[in-house]
Amino acid sequence: MQNLTLSWQSAGALSVAVYAGSVGLRRTGRTAVGLVLREAATVVALFAVWQFAGQLSVMGTEDAVARGQWIWTTERRLGFPSEAALQRWFLPHQLLVQGADYYYAVMHFGVMIALLVWLFLRHRESYPWARTTLVLVTAMSLAVQLIPVAPPRLIPLSGMVDTAALYGQSVYGTTIDGVQADSYSAMPSVHVAWCLLVAVAVIRVSRSRWRWLILLHPLITVTVVLVTANHYWLDCLAAVALLLLSYLLQWAGARAVRRLRAARPGPAPATHPDGRPGEHADELSDGRPDEHPDEHPDEVPLPTTG
Repeated sequence: MQNLTLSWQSAGALSVAVYAGSVGLRRTGRTAVGLVLREAATVVALFAVWQFAGQLSVMGTEDAVARGQWIWTTERRLGFPSEAALQRWFLPHQLLVQGADYYYAVMHFGVMIALLVWLFLRHRESYPWARTTLVLVTAMSLAVQLIPVAPPRLIPLSGMVDTAALYGQSVYGTTIDGVQADSYSAMPSVHVAWCLLVAVAVIRVSRSRWRWLILLHPLITVTVVLVTANHYWLDCLAAVALLLLSYLLQWAGARAVRRLRAARPGPAPATHPDGRPGEHADELSDGRPDEHPDEHPDEVPLPTTG
């Protein structure tokens, strides 16, 4: 069976190799390329942590299917469209389904790197904001995923097909002791969080009239995660909530920093050497004496004759 995604070991090794390459390039004077590779290594490292986190759990996987079934039932009660019905529209078209599997496996990762490289090279002032958002939303998603939830493809009663198994495409390959990394990390969808981050960043930063086409990326991604039976509608909504929370945290943090800076006392007004405030105290701030010191300021000069 073909494995379409990197294991956490492969991603971790790739991250180390790319970072080492960035260090070497910077030492040889190719600073710009080295910095780009450093940021790419950061994204690959995040991907490795994400993959590894799929093997960790605070509750075990025994109840993961039950949680997935609960989400499925809750969606039906709330009137959400059926993921199975959406998948049935695509199943007769093999190329579309295979394309969806490939899109699910690689595009969230590739497009994110492309975004960060673009921001780093063309819009450096917006880069820290995007990278901080990426770190925050990924970290929060991983924290939620410590509670395992089975995806629709692993819910017997969902009626959904595991498209990767159907066409010999493996999205989640085996890693250690046969454990499938991230197989029970349906909630939330990191794919959706990342694609929305990309869309927001492009629309916010770019001034091109074509920038709105980036909305196709989240539209396709949401469709793909549902058609491949890897996520529920509620997984997508949870991803939106976490992304909004990451923006809120940054806004609150920036506001707190501004308040702290505003609360700091300003510099004390400069004074004359004798302690009196002066109109031109800034001239004395460097500690140098006046060019024309007035040794007797209270004396009135006498008129001269002749």
